[in-house]
Amino acid sequence: MACFALTALAASPSLAATKIQHLVTPGGIEAWFVQDATVPLVAMEYAFAGGATQDPADKPGVGYMVASLLDEGAADLDSKTFHERLDRHAIELSFTIERDRLRGSLRMLKEHSNEAFGLLRLALTAPRFDTSDVERIRSQIMSNLRRNSTNPDALAGRNFLKLAFGDHPYGHPSHGTLESIPTIKTDDLRTYVHHVLARDKLKIAVVGDIEPAALAKLLDQTFGGLPAKGDLTPVADVVAAKPPQRVFVPLDVPQTVVMFGGPGIMRHDPDFMAAYVDNHILGGGSLSSRLYREIREKRGLAYSVSESLLWMDHSALFAGTTGTRADRASESIEAIDKEIQRFADSGPTQKELDEAKSYLKGSQMLELDTSSKLARGLLQYQTDNLPIDYIEKRNAIVDAVTLDQARAVAKRLWGHGLLTVVVGRTQAATQPAAAQPGAAARPGAAQPAPHPAAH
Repeated sequence: MACFALTALAASPSLAATKIQHLVTPGGIEAWFVQDATVPLVAMEYAFAGGATQDPADKPGVGYMVASLLDEGAADLDSKTFHERLDRHAIELSFTIERDRLRGSLRMLKEHSNEAFGLLRLALTAPRFDTSDVERIRSQIMSNLRRNSTNPDALAGRNFLKLAFGDHPYGHPSHGTLESIPTIKTDDLRTYVHHVLARDKLKIAVVGDIEPAALAKLLDQTFGGLPAKGDLTPVADVVAAKPPQRVFVPLDVPQTVVMFGGPGIMRHDPDFMAAYVDNHILGGGSLSSRLYREIREKRGLAYSVSESLLWMDHSALFAGTTGTRADRASESIEAIDKEIQRFADSGPTQKELDEAKSYLKGSQMLELDTSSKLARGLLQYQTDNLPIDYIEKRNAIVDAVTLDQARAVAKRLWGHGLLTVVVGRTQAATQPAAAQPGAAARPGAAQPAPHPAAH
């Protein structure tokens, strides 16, 4: 225990006496760690800064191909042998690409920890990128891209990001395009790995049945061979395009898909939690949200409608989606626009605010009730630059949101109209462009995906 630093913080009662430990290995690798012997499992989530923003401008999809290939053989193990070793011990190992990060997940029985961490070390430090595997994964990605070229949800997401961010890296398709994927070479994959997989901006969260000293040794063995520092291309801060703007994408499908949103609020903004509570009331609360009641229950325009806050390292959005009959698309868009404007004008009621607070506080336990969920949550807190005792403080932060603050934030966030993308048969009336999309705020400083609700 004397060979590494270990700081323990008692978590809230809602997490059943969980202790979050700040572990620093002899090699200087840091991790947030929860020791839990309830079941003989270990779950680890980790992330390298970079993500899809590090793709070459003319080759979107490089990071996605890397994430798809890292578990396809390493060192002297070809893809078949590598996966046989994983399957033999029921080890779960996977990689995903996000806008700002390449993330990894590892889950295993306690007794197979050495094998699991050893295979991960090989995947990170000695990926093979054999030609046969590269071409197989390329073929799979191309097949998915062709399928998504006629998928209204995929088209709506891609066009929404393009409308919001223009030529900024956040506006590029993170999974690549039918034009870019064929041009990606093995050298591009190796260059990406060299630039992104490094220790300096690595975040790690581990939950499970393992002793701190044993975990520290495994972390050093697994990540210690990576470069000390990455070589990341700077990404500019960017403000999403100013609404209102509307884009129509013609597609002969029975149901029209509508994606809507606008500039959001950064995670470090003092008003973030007020916006988070507001968003639950407006569109994030599923059956209880204002948008759901207005669009489905009162008008019967759609089966579902939802909205989320999305935040990244260099920008933020609010974004929502719904699907409706082509002949009712314009009516649906108008109803969504009016309800959002009404919320911006008046904000929530005290009753809505109290109920949202109660739900968000009570739901935290469900969001973090397994080792894998807790590891994901702890990793998210780290990438959001939150303190290690955030779990203790979070409910008090929710409680501190006042009605006046919630109403002021509602006006600030939702009071400027919408960026709207319509994919389907019927073109809704277009609106004049209000500003160039994706204007950079200052230099150098996923498809959208909702963040864990436990924030």
